[in-house]
Amino acid sequence: MQNIRNFSIIAHIDHGKSTLADRIIEHCGAITQREMTSQLLDTMDIEKERGITIKAQSVRLKYKKDGQEYILNLIDTPGHVDFSYEVSKSLASSDGALLVVDASQGIEAQTLANVYTAIEHNLEILPVINKIDLPAAEPERVMEEIEKSIGLDCTNAVLVSAKSGIGIKELIDKLIDVIPPPKGDINKPLKAVIYDSWFDSYLGALAIVRVFDGELKKGQAIKVMSTGKEYTVQSLTYPHPLHPESTDSIKPGEIGVLVTGLKNVKELRVGDTVTDAKNPCSEPAT
Repeated sequence: MQNIRNFSIIAHIDHGKSTLADRIIEHCGAITQREMTSQLLDTMDIEKERGITIKAQSVRLKYKKDGQEYILNLIDTPGHVDFSYEVSKSLASSDGALLVVDASQGIEAQTLANVYTAIEHNLEILPVINKIDLPAAEPERVMEEIEKSIGLDCTNAVLVSAKSGIGIKELIDKLIDVIPPPKGDINKPLKAVIYDSWFDSYLGALAIVRVFDGELKKGQAIKVMSTGKEYTVQSLTYPHPLHPESTDSIKPGEIGVLVTGLKNVKELRVGDTVTDAKNPCSEPAT
């Protein structure tokens, strides 16, 4: 778990969250140049059309720093104010967050709300000043604004241009240093939280989960704590927008896509806790 980093990106609409996610994915070599499309994590047409991230997508990335390989789980959060519950659950599944602010615009009220949610979840927040190559960019003013409005120290702030790729390597290196590794105990009963779910026409209802304790295994009998209903894990994959990787288990600190063969996505609700049917955890994940 020491080499895992779970992080979200907090940003106002048009401040460059999706473009930054694209650059991080690209820099980690998760996809080829030919496969790269703009706003890769925004899979819904309305998202690309309006530039709004509505449905939380996630991707597991591999990155080498100082000779060590790290697993970076980018947990995407909805950027629109109407999705505060989904944002809260995505942040609760993270251990840190990148606060992305446009260098020419400064921090917005909606962004503040999400930052306070991240603070409530005790996340380590790394300020990222984006669009530093714009003529109207004022990174120093924006950092001062962040410090005054949130009280967040901008000493560690990273200056980037997601569009051109400036500062992306420095940002990834910094997030590994600043964001803590996840905690968890594989010997405890399974405790995993659903932070996104959707329906796939081939696989049925799917859920992305963050495992906090225990181990989620293929073929395991699991129970959703809010309903008490039991299901069998048919398959597990690590999330990737183009090349999902199958796995036999998801361990503490990891994220993965859970396939149960369910036909109704309402049975896998965002915020629910998944546990072992035979040896359940005593209380749900918060």
